[in-house]
Amino acid sequence: MPGLEVARVTTREELRAALAIRTRVFVEEQHVPADEEIDAYDADPLGAAVHLLGRLDGAPVATARLLLDPPPGELPHIGRVAVLADHRRQGYGAALMHALHVEARARGFAGATLAAQLHALAFYERLGYVAHGPVFLDAGIEHRQMDLLL
Repeated sequence: MPGLEVARVTTREELRAALAIRTRVFVEEQHVPADEEIDAYDADPLGAAVHLLGRLDGAPVATARLLLDPPPGELPHIGRVAVLADHRRQGYGAALMHALHVEARARGFAGATLAAQLHALAFYERLGYVAHGPVFLDAGIEHRQMDLLL
């Protein structure tokens, strides 16, 4: 994606920038309680999750993460995909997802799973994800489970 630089988060400062994006998108825009949005995977930039940060001209505008500790036989979970409102619909979310797929493949995972907000189903379907199971509530928002084989 021209102009967007996607990199793995390796410092606490970068993690703070990623969490600030998530706070704006999920807590402020979507009214997810902050104590549900931030969790143990957010404690260490080099912990049990790969956090990505997308920057445009040096400014953080997008983030996502891949959890690295799926139960045996299950796919790793992608989540917390967030792009600031002024930067949506420019391909930045897809760029983050592609980078997470590269991370998953490099770690030997056969695919990825995620819980998609219903309004985002078409976005993930365009990336090859397939929805399954019933609609469920997470933080008061309707979601469906989706999987992708890499």
